Amino acid sequence: MKAIQLIFKTSNSTAPLIARLMLGIVMFPHGTQKMLGWFGGYGFSGTMNSFTGAMHIPAALAFLAILAEFAGSLGLITGLLSRVAAFGIATNMVVAIATVHGANGFFMNWFGNQKGEGFEYHLLAIGLALVVLIHGAGKASLDAVIQRKLTAGKAAATT
Repeated sequence: MKAIQLIFKTSNSTAPLIARLMLGIVMFPHGTQKMLGWFGGYGFSGTMNSFTGAMHIPAALAFLAILAEFAGSLGLITGLLSRVAAFGIATNMVVAIATVHGANGFFMNWFGNQKGEGFEYHLLAIGLALVVLIHGAGKASLDAVIQRKLTAGKAAATT
């Protein structure tokens, strides 16, 4: 099977649909904070400055992190390149745990009595991303439409 077919391959199942929509909807505000400055975010230049300056993240990786959350959330919501989007978001979450949130423990900072946020949210995001990585976009996705066209084109080429 060609790599392009593996990217778009999906089932007509509801479980990956739910996983990708929930992950996309939850990540959308975070992505728009970083890219557009919505929801009290710093916008693209402010986030780039924070990532490259204070956090010492190389500019190319900082750009990819912003893109993964912004474009990745849109990809998950529409079901377009869902596996790629899920991989980008899962990677962001692993890096966030390793570099920032792991030191704060497991729990979110619900009561403001710890140094920062823990990593429980990040684990949930990784879990949802893994469902999409394994099963594809599921029902009602652009990936499914593309998969059907690729399969129809392949069938026509072999006959």
